[in-house]
Amino acid sequence: MDDEQLGTFVSWDYVVFACLFVVSSGIGVFFAVKERKNPSSEFLVGGRQMTCGPVALSLTASFMSAVTVLGAPSDVYRFGGSFILFGVAYTFVVIATAELFVPVFYRSGITSTYEYLEIRFCKGVRMAATLIYILQTILYTGVVVFAPALALNQVTGFNLWGSIFATGIVCTFYCTLGGLKAVVWTDAFQMVVMVVGFMTVLVQGTRKTGGAASVWEVAKNGNRLDIFDFDPDPLRRHTFWTISVGGTFTWLGIYGVNQSTIQRCISCKTETHAKLALYFNLLGLLVILVCAVFSGLIMYAFYTNCDPWTAQSVTAPDQLMPYFVMEILGDYPGLPGLFVACAFSGTLSTVAASINALATVTYEDFVKQCCTNLSNKASGWISKGLCIVFGVACTTMAVAASYMGGVVQAALSIHGMCGGPMLGLFSLGIIFPWTNSMGAAGGLIVGIAMSFWAGVGAFIYPALDINTRPLSLSMEGCLQANSSDPTSAVPPSHLVPTTLPSRSSLADHWYSMSYLYYSAVGFSATVTAGLLISFITGHTRSQDVKPWLLRPVCNLFCFWSKKYKKMCWCGVHHELKQDMECPDTDTVKDEGPFVKEDIGRKGMKRKVQPAKNCYNLQEKAHDNAGFTEDTKPF
Repeated sequence: MDDEQLGTFVSWDYVVFACLFVVSSGIGVFFAVKERKNPSSEFLVGGRQMTCGPVALSLTASFMSAVTVLGAPSDVYRFGGSFILFGVAYTFVVIATAELFVPVFYRSGITSTYEYLEIRFCKGVRMAATLIYILQTILYTGVVVFAPALALNQVTGFNLWGSIFATGIVCTFYCTLGGLKAVVWTDAFQMVVMVVGFMTVLVQGTRKTGGAASVWEVAKNGNRLDIFDFDPDPLRRHTFWTISVGGTFTWLGIYGVNQSTIQRCISCKTETHAKLALYFNLLGLLVILVCAVFSGLIMYAFYTNCDPWTAQSVTAPDQLMPYFVMEILGDYPGLPGLFVACAFSGTLSTVAASINALATVTYEDFVKQCCTNLSNKASGWISKGLCIVFGVACTTMAVAASYMGGVVQAALSIHGMCGGPMLGLFSLGIIFPWTNSMGAAGGLIVGIAMSFWAGVGAFIYPALDINTRPLSLSMEGCLQANSSDPTSAVPPSHLVPTTLPSRSSLADHWYSMSYLYYSAVGFSATVTAGLLISFITGHTRSQDVKPWLLRPVCNLFCFWSKKYKKMCWCGVHHELKQDMECPDTDTVKDEGPFVKEDIGRKGMKRKVQPAKNCYNLQEKAHDNAGFTEDTKPF
C-alpha cells in the first residue's frame, strides 16, 4: 500500500485512546484521594497488604511496555523467531528471584533494596549502588518514553519531539499521585489493554495474510522459524546460548535486585503471596512474548514481497509495527487508537514509578543525610521538586534515545551494563558470606568498568552483519506496484558499496560481543573481583554474618541431604532459629564510607513480637521471626 493510502487517526481513535488514558489516570487519582492521610509506609509499600494477583499483572506490565510492543515484533521481522527463546530466560529468572532474592529482602523487613547493602556491608556501598540505580533508571526511562512517542508519531502524525515532551510532562505529573497501590492497580488494568491490543493485531493480521497456515508457511520459507541455533560463539547476536544464558543474567538484573520489582514483592501480605505473584507474572510474560513473536511473523508474511523499511516507507525498524497496524486496521475506526493505547499504556505507570522511585531514593539516601531536621512540609516540597527534576532528566534522555538504534537492544543494553554489576553486588552479599565491604565496593567498580567498556565500545564500533545476521527482505512487490526503475525505492546504502573504516581486533571481538552478555560480564567481573579483594583485605568470618542476610544456593535443591547442605553453609548457622531472626537494627556508628557497626537499638537482645509491618509470623513459608522488642542486655 502507498504511504498516501495509509489511514490516519480519526475521531474514534482519539476517543478510544483518551478513554484508556483517563481510566489509567483516574485510578491514580482515586488512590491519591483515598490514601492521602496514610503514612509514608502505606504510600511506598501499600501497607504490605497487597495480594498476588494485581502484583503479578503489575510486574508484567511494568517490564513489558512499549519497548516490547514495538521492538520485539520488529526484531522477529528482521532476525527471526529465536526471540521466543527469551521464555527460557524468563523461567530461570523468575525461579531465581522467587527462591533466592525475594526471601532475603522480604524477611529483612526493608523498604529499599539498597538498605540491605548498608546492613550487610556499609553506608558507602549503599550510596554507590544508589547512584548507579539512578543512572540506570534515567537511561532506561528515556528509552521507554521514546518508544510510545515514536508510535504516536508514526500512526497519528504527531510531532515526535512534541510527543516526547508531552509524555514526560504527563508522567511527571502522574508520579505525584497515589502510592504503590495506584501504580499496581493501574498496571493491572494496562496489562489487560496490552493483551487486547495484541490480540486485535493478531486476529486481523492473520486474516489479512490468508490464515495461520499461510503465515507459518511464509515464515518457514523466509527462515524466520530457524529458532534453535546452538552456535556457542559469543559474538553472535541471538543464539540459543546468548538468549538463554545472557538473557537470564540480563533479566535477573532487572527482576532479582531491581527496586521496582522488589518494592512490589515486599508489598504483598505474605512471602507466599510474593512468590506466587512472581510465578503468575511468568505466565503473563510468556503470553506477551508469544503475542509479540507471532505479531512479528504475521508482519513478515504480510510484507514478504514489499519490505517497507528497505523501501524507505519507515525510517527506523521500530516504526514497522505501528506502520503495519495502520495498514491492516486503518479502515476500522478506533482500533488504531487501541493499539497506540496498547503501546502507551504500560509506559505511563512505568515511567511515573521510575520517576517516583528516583525521587524517593534520592531523598532517602542523600537529602535526609544532609538535612536531618526537615519539617514534613519541607520534605513534601523537596520530594515534589525531585520528581520534576527527574522528569526533566528522563525526558531529556528520551531525546538521546532516538540515536540509540532499536529500542529493545538499547533498553536491554542499559540494563545489562548497569544491572549486571548490581546483580553481582547483591550476590556477593546474599550468596558469599566471606565478602567484606572493601570487596563489595571494589567488585562493583570493576564490574561497572568492564560492562561499560564493552557496551560503549559496541556503540562506537557496531557489530558487523556477520555477527548480527539479519535475514533477507524483499522489495519485488514494491517495485512492481510503484516503479519500473529497480533502484528508485532502494536506499543508497543498499546500492553503493561503502568502505568500512579500519577496525582493530578489539572492535571485531570484545566490542562485537552480543549485547545480552553485557550483564554476564558485569556480574562475573563484580563477583570475581569482590571475592579476591575480600580475601586480600581480610575476609568476613562466616560466623560473623547474620544468617537472615544470606540465602544458601544449596538450600534450593530439596533433594540434597541436610549433611551436604550444612557443608555448603560455610560455617553459617542457618539451622538455628534464633539466628534466622531479623532484628530491628540501626547503623549507629559510621567511621568512614566502608566501616560500620551493626547492633540492635539500645544494645539489647530481643524477643519476638508481632511485626509492625503486617508481616505474618505464623506463615510456614519462611523461618524468620520478624521484628522484636528489647528484653535484656547482652
